[in-house]
Amino acid sequence: MPQTPPQGAGGYGYPQPQSVHAQPTQVSMPAATYPPGPQPQYGYPPQAPYPGGPVPGGPGGGGKQSKQRMMIIISAVVAVALIVVGGIFFATKDDGGDQAKNPDKKTSQNDTSGTTGGKDVPAPETIDAKLINKIDMPKVSDQITTEGMWVTDDTFVKADVYKVVGYPLDGGSPKWTIPLAGEVCWSSDHLSEDGLTTILFAEAKPSKEDKYPSCTEVGLFDLNNGKMLWQKHVSDGDDKLRFDEVTLGGGTVAAGGTSGGAAWSIDGKLLWKPQPGEECSDDGYAGGGDKLIAVRRCGQYDNPQLQVQTLNPKNGKVKSSYKVSSGLDYVHVASTDPLVIGLDAGDTTGASVSDFLTIDDSHKEGKVVSKISTEGGKYNADCKTTDVEHCKLIAISKSANALYMGSEDRGSATSGTANEIVAFSLKTGKPIGKTDGVTGAALTPLGLDKDGFVLAYQESTYDQGGAVWRIDPKSYEKDKLLQNQAADHQVESVFNVEYSAEVIYANQRLYMSDTYATKPTSSYDKNDPLAVIFGAGG
Repeated sequence: MPQTPPQGAGGYGYPQPQSVHAQPTQVSMPAATYPPGPQPQYGYPPQAPYPGGPVPGGPGGGGKQSKQRMMIIISAVVAVALIVVGGIFFATKDDGGDQAKNPDKKTSQNDTSGTTGGKDVPAPETIDAKLINKIDMPKVSDQITTEGMWVTDDTFVKADVYKVVGYPLDGGSPKWTIPLAGEVCWSSDHLSEDGLTTILFAEAKPSKEDKYPSCTEVGLFDLNNGKMLWQKHVSDGDDKLRFDEVTLGGGTVAAGGTSGGAAWSIDGKLLWKPQPGEECSDDGYAGGGDKLIAVRRCGQYDNPQLQVQTLNPKNGKVKSSYKVSSGLDYVHVASTDPLVIGLDAGDTTGASVSDFLTIDDSHKEGKVVSKISTEGGKYNADCKTTDVEHCKLIAISKSANALYMGSEDRGSATSGTANEIVAFSLKTGKPIGKTDGVTGAALTPLGLDKDGFVLAYQESTYDQGGAVWRIDPKSYEKDKLLQNQAADHQVESVFNVEYSAEVIYANQRLYMSDTYATKPTSSYDKNDPLAVIFGAGG
């Protein structure tokens, strides 16, 4: 760690009141400090409180109010925007490892925090791709969440309306279907080598008696074999706790939210849950590989103290704790290894992240190593306001020690490249290289491939299909992996790269899907698909 803070990094990490993570055996961590330096004040725009007022306390948090209530209200406002623009979500998969030791080590698809470096591999031949299959939009009378898309060695898996469906890699008739009790609320990006992932879903389908069933059910899914291995919930008296997110890390399934946090082992054993009388709650967890990170909230809603804690995933004990500066209401975990968090210290673009901090969590007191700014939208990144995981439009490499973001779109097809992808050092926070984009179409990072190259998606335009590129993390030169045909640009453009669609490049195919099933409207054509697959085809 440098002896003086990086320029502009002051203000993060000054001493804060101590807090304890809720777990079977509690450990109190002292506040993390940052070397002396300038301490700029970060203004944070006021936000509406949670329904019911202050954040309830508890181990991993007590109380029964949930962000789901808030999101139901918000969804009425944002649904129109979602219907107009569609969207994208980047599913992330890691490179391989020892599965016996690391039961949730991820596969090598669109990895945002891979551990391998760019290797000397031959330049690829560009795949002349076309639309080889599409999955029809389910017929629904209202908007229903279908968030979740994964690719295993032999199966393309998509969350659907009240179910999860596995298809052959090229699409076609389903290989298997797993029914769900209710609507998907959250799907983990993380997929283990043996095909395990986790999904949060509602306890029932909507009814006249209950139009908005609670997100209480946590399931562990085996996508290689098309099975739900177990389904769990946590009771709070006569009620079930509501959760907002779920993740998989270090062989542990962990769910968090304003009701608190709970965790289970891979075999379904409950490891911890909220306990009465605690004053803090776990907003959520971030997983991937061997690590499990908790974002812990203490105090009142209008004056929270947030901590980012690296946990022992087997028992919840705190190994390292970094206390975020007061005045910041949410923390996003962009990567667990290396630990990179996103903060909104005054973003005005709607991306909900103004800065990324690299945290050294090798000691009990987490330390800030560097700060990378999005510079008010000069660089594109997106972390949903209340979410702990699911930051997108970025890639993070442990071996290259770098974070990659696309620069803002210049909006002109005649003035050269539309944008660049810029690499920032996780040690210093400074730019260390860039890759020029292409004329008229922006490039967006997807993650890393198994060799440590950065994958980037080139959006489609009115006269050309989209493309997938790989970027050498050493030379920053790019090679085109796949080029879609212009004839397919219309269906491809349904899936907008900066919003809520999901994108995976794997097995020389490009998979794109929507996170909502929506009835046809003036903005959603009846022929718009739920998912599409592009590849060489037959």
